[in-house]
Amino acid sequence: MTIRLSGPIQPDSIVDGEGIRTVIWTQGCSHNCEGCHNPDTHDFTGGYEVDLEDVLKEIDALEYQDGITLSGGDPFFQIKPCLAIAKYAKSKGLSVWAYTGFTFEQLLDMMKANDDLRQFLSYIDILIDGKFDIKKKSLACKFRGSTNQRIIDVSQSLKNKKAVIASKYK
Repeated sequence: MTIRLSGPIQPDSIVDGEGIRTVIWTQGCSHNCEGCHNPDTHDFTGGYEVDLEDVLKEIDALEYQDGITLSGGDPFFQIKPCLAIAKYAKSKGLSVWAYTGFTFEQLLDMMKANDDLRQFLSYIDILIDGKFDIKKKSLACKFRGSTNQRIIDVSQSLKNKKAVIASKYK
């Protein structure tokens, strides 16, 4: 299996989730948010393909990281490889954060026809959901670009079948 990435895997991020994280930048996004921070990640044929085993080897080599963050682009356009990465990261004791332009409610609806999506969500600790909205841009937002985006506790949200904001970020 392969995954299309937009750039190299980036360890030691302190802005893409809590703690020290390694960011995996996926390629491909159709949300086209005005003012997007990563517009070069939108093209589904851009970036480059990488063998999933190579990504897992990079995870094995990580040191002093609290977790991984799947960003992009939008990792929900590459569910199968991102599910494999999230599952592997969790097996290594790493937390998993993911960013998406979809809302949690949209993902719940999409999940009805896609079991891989349900599984992928089950391996994500924190989800930052919603499109970036330039009219709601705020530098005061922790881990987000605009105030409409939410920091969601995925486990609690799946249990309750509705978005639950992570208590630490209310």
